[in-house]
Amino acid sequence: MKIAVVTGTRAEFGLLAPLMHKIEASQLLDLITMVTGTHLLPDFGYTVEDIKSEGFAVDATIPEIASARDGADVARQVGSGILGFTDALVSLEPDALVLLGDRYELLSAATAAFFLEVPIVHLHGGEVTEGAFDDTIRHAISKFASVHAVAAPEYRDRLIRAGEQPASVHVVGGFGVDLVATTNRFTRSELEAELGIAIGEQLLLVTYHPVTAAPHETQQEINALVAALGKFPDATVVFTLPNADPEHDIISAAISKAVSKNDAWHSFPSLGSRKYLSLMALSAVVVGNSSSGLLEAPSLGIPSVNIGPRQDGRLKAASVLSSPAEASAIEHHLRHAMSQDFTNHLSAPETPYGGEGAVERVMRLLESTAFDNLGHKKYFDVTG
Repeated sequence: MKIAVVTGTRAEFGLLAPLMHKIEASQLLDLITMVTGTHLLPDFGYTVEDIKSEGFAVDATIPEIASARDGADVARQVGSGILGFTDALVSLEPDALVLLGDRYELLSAATAAFFLEVPIVHLHGGEVTEGAFDDTIRHAISKFASVHAVAAPEYRDRLIRAGEQPASVHVVGGFGVDLVATTNRFTRSELEAELGIAIGEQLLLVTYHPVTAAPHETQQEINALVAALGKFPDATVVFTLPNADPEHDIISAAISKAVSKNDAWHSFPSLGSRKYLSLMALSAVVVGNSSSGLLEAPSLGIPSVNIGPRQDGRLKAASVLSSPAEASAIEHHLRHAMSQDFTNHLSAPETPYGGEGAVERVMRLLESTAFDNLGHKKYFDVTG
């Protein structure tokens, strides 16, 4: 069977790469790699080269989807993306399409696949992120999908309540948790050589994405974050730049200005999963509103300060502190996260997203599913 995997961002590819390698190695499956989104943009690191350097052949590129300035940009790109994915899927004829998460480029792929009757396997469905329009997109993709691989039992229950057939929803665990367990991380000195920076004893790893589905003032929020970080003059601060959502340019500009004024602050458009997780493992705190602060950081036993509403609704480990996007509150939570009192009360690394094995479970699902015999979806009525 030909299994097409779509990737549009650096973070998503880091999670998908181990599964893609397994598909390539399978005697039952053939891999089709479809690349879109920020992978194809120089301003975001042109990370399609990272995909190729992993040894994957790129079978299709869909350049119609790029960075967006506002909602109108997003809507136009989703429309153009549907046309691009339609042509690619007609040409490549996959037996199934794998989509991970909730980005708007995936909505284009899901729409095209649905009307072409290509079964969709959706990873990480059933979750809630109240501060991002990704939340609605994730649920929409789940309704297009025929097979679901979710990160936690709570997410399985939510999909079933939303009308998905119980037999189609499988708890496999978090892909980020799996990645943490299997990544061969760099040492501090190796990282310094790789990145060309000095890493001090107190490292803060920061990623802040735009809020897209809640009241927000992006300029004020990023200014507050920068001001709070400035209260830790001895810290090495490493920013990864935001995704391509509307107002990402405001955040990137503020980070660039802040980094130019502080020799111990650094920013990177893309790090790749190995360097990113290696930095995370050395961090005092993971800061911002990336899902990695909730999924991967707890697996490493690293505290997180989750800022603002973007991740509201997600399951959170005890190591995750939530803060409003205000300078004094962020500073307070950072000091608390780094305090001996807080770290002493954390048990061994733990996460609500299960242990190692998500990739293997999805592989078993892909190899055992008769995609040509799934038929049309039927709504499951919980009330009977």
